[in-house]
Amino acid sequence: QVQLVESGGGLVQPGGSLNVSCTTVGDYVTSYTMAWFRQAPGKEREFVAVSTWPGGSTGYADSMKGRFTISRDNDKNTVYLRMNFLRPEDTAVYSCAATGRWGASRRTPCEYKSWGRGTQVAVSS
Repeated sequence: QVQLVESGGGLVQPGGSLNVSCTTVGDYVTSYTMAWFRQAPGKEREFVAVSTWPGGSTGYADSMKGRFTISRDNDKNTVYLRMNFLRPEDTAVYSCAATGRWGASRRTPCEYKSWGRGTQVAVSS
């Protein structure tokens, strides 16, 4: 089973930007639909963004549209999440997930079999 290793995250002020990345280990990222989810304390895990391959389709949760961008570097087996105009309510642990099933409509955690450990993003002044 593929392993997912996240990096990035940290503390940023409101209105700032941050990048997180997720690298596949043991298999090619092109084999998977990749997604980002997040979970804030006391809340359920929430869909953020998804990227498919082949085709390169992407999808976003409504509250992230226009602020977050998911992208891939297939040569590096890495998926990125660029987060702009961050808000305090974006504070959460961000985790990447992978499924061998294609589709930008795959937006629920139960559809993903492989998960990274997560990286903390904190938005605060």
